[in-house]
Amino acid sequence: MKKPFYLIQLFLFLLLACNEKQTKTPESNKSDQTNFSEGKIIDLSHVYSNETIYWVTAKEFKLDTVFKGQTDKGFYYSANNFSTAEHGGTHIDAPIHFAEKGQTVDEIPLEKLIGSAIKIDVSSKTLNNPDYLIKIDDFLAWENKEKIKIPNGSIILLETGFSKYYPDKVKYMGTAERGEDAVEKLHFPGLSKEAAKWLVEQRNINAIGIDTPSIDYGQSKYFESHVILLTQNIPAFENLTNLDKLPSIGFKIIALPMKIKNGSGAPLRIIAIVN
Repeated sequence: MKKPFYLIQLFLFLLLACNEKQTKTPESNKSDQTNFSEGKIIDLSHVYSNETIYWVTAKEFKLDTVFKGQTDKGFYYSANNFSTAEHGGTHIDAPIHFAEKGQTVDEIPLEKLIGSAIKIDVSSKTLNNPDYLIKIDDFLAWENKEKIKIPNGSIILLETGFSKYYPDKVKYMGTAERGEDAVEKLHFPGLSKEAAKWLVEQRNINAIGIDTPSIDYGQSKYFESHVILLTQNIPAFENLTNLDKLPSIGFKIIALPMKIKNGSGAPLRIIAIVN
């Protein structure tokens, strides 16, 4: 007697699925927000192109066309070659980048790259201070507001608001010049060494990310926040975007880099799933 009921359920499911498929448009694929069964997906990655921002001493992204068009056999074909430095655009810093015995890109456990996340918003403090250093007080203020400690195993994202300047190198990095002489002209916010040490010693996090070119601020000489975090096998995500679309808590991160053997870094596709 139950069989007709199941058939009706199956019919309704197929009808709804077909209707959903018909209502989708090509524009939906262009959005940085997509509906998902577990929540809304938000893309936190910049695209790679000739506008992609790299460290001033790193090799920039290049795309060469191998073939594009109709073949003599009658079908369309497209293929490219690309070259890039490990550290540029939205990318990951593997621990070995600043820690001799740290994990390489291919050695980072997936548990470090996928999981619950929080966002610390300091964008109001960077408006008139591109050299702002994110402090312990910024984390304590977040905990006071949310009335919880930073949860163990969290991925922390730091919103400075600087992604709105991307890919304008002068506004985003402080200079459009390239080469060693340009390093001293870099200006953008970052994490203070005191806050990095506090996160390592007083909290238990899996990874950290920021919407600037580096987890250390532009004027850093010794990259102390890098050293502190990466020495503890805490990877860093840099040049993120769309952090303004995230809540301060209640979302998950999936951050999957190109799996480069022995890599110190790699291009990164990172998304958030907001409940």
